[in-house]
Amino acid sequence: MKRTLFNPDHDAFRAVVRAFYAEQVVPEYAEWERAGAPPRHFWTTAGKLGLLGIQVPEQFGGGGQRSFLFNVVLTEESQHVGIALGGLRVHTDIAMPYFLRLANAEQQTRWLPRLVSGDAVAALAMSEPGAGSDVKALATTAVRDGDHYIVNGSKTFISNGANADLIITAVKTDPAAGRGGLSLLVIEGDSPGLSRGRKLNKLGLKAQDLCELRFDDVVVPVDNLLGREGNGFAYLTDNLAQERLSIAVNSQAAAVKALHDTIEYTTSRKAFGTTVASFQNTKFELAACATDIEAGQALLDRALIDHENQELSAADAAKVKLFCTELQGRVIDRCLQLYGGYGYMLEYPIARAYADARVSRIYAGSSEVMKVIIARSLGL
Repeated sequence: MKRTLFNPDHDAFRAVVRAFYAEQVVPEYAEWERAGAPPRHFWTTAGKLGLLGIQVPEQFGGGGQRSFLFNVVLTEESQHVGIALGGLRVHTDIAMPYFLRLANAEQQTRWLPRLVSGDAVAALAMSEPGAGSDVKALATTAVRDGDHYIVNGSKTFISNGANADLIITAVKTDPAAGRGGLSLLVIEGDSPGLSRGRKLNKLGLKAQDLCELRFDDVVVPVDNLLGREGNGFAYLTDNLAQERLSIAVNSQAAAVKALHDTIEYTTSRKAFGTTVASFQNTKFELAACATDIEAGQALLDRALIDHENQELSAADAAKVKLFCTELQGRVIDRCLQLYGGYGYMLEYPIARAYADARVSRIYAGSSEVMKVIIARSLGL
């Protein structure tokens, strides 16, 4: 079915992104997987091409665009060539909105040019060893001491954590105030007392940096407070819709890629004297996947239109995240089966896609959390 989301500006941007990925990322990607993160020149090159600050005002070096659909293009094109760039989405889709919406004029002047150019990589440090989806249970503290906060605690599962220069960190400035005691501090990556723990050995997403962070009496200027003290919970909640939408975009594009690759494989692979694609079961499986993908695309595109109009609700974001991430798992699993034993070999992209897909149903709120949010919207 024809999509009508994108205009000529988005199409021109897509051509730039596609060339960048094909020429400068794909040839190096296997090395990034071995290293566990993209090299620094990836960020600076992406910055020079204008990929990192699409919604950032032009005065700070950004593109000055309002449309989130440019970010969608970045994600779709990465999956088009079979690369997982979750760290890029953390920088552009998840962390950047905090700097745009909450940073004051002085902070924006200080931080945005670095983020746009790729000289600074952003991360969001929220999850803790004892608190994943339960933001209220966060235990990292920030105690005010004159013109500074003293931060102590630890974070885990932090994407871009090992290489981040600006870390938006959820802290308790008033531990007795529950949700009202949560604040957001931007902690510089070279702050004394900040230590990067082990790089976490993940099932998939091998080129995505993920690590633990430890804060031991880290001194953070009060000038690095994002927004108002005590409003952190509301700020985190406000951005979750876009974060979940970003994940849905990636999951949907990954399913599209898996179907495309599997059609190519089954039409060339022979078994019992004929192509695998000629078997009725193969046709039925691929037809079911194609139909599933069309349903997911329709739901996702409708959500993207709502988001463009600033009308996407938390419940609707949960619906699209739930459906598209579950869809990703279903489609890739069915496609892998059609590869037979080769589907289990990591030299085949479908095997890596299978491993990459599993976390989509967990991070930014698990499928079970999405169902709770949706149920609440039904009055249940």
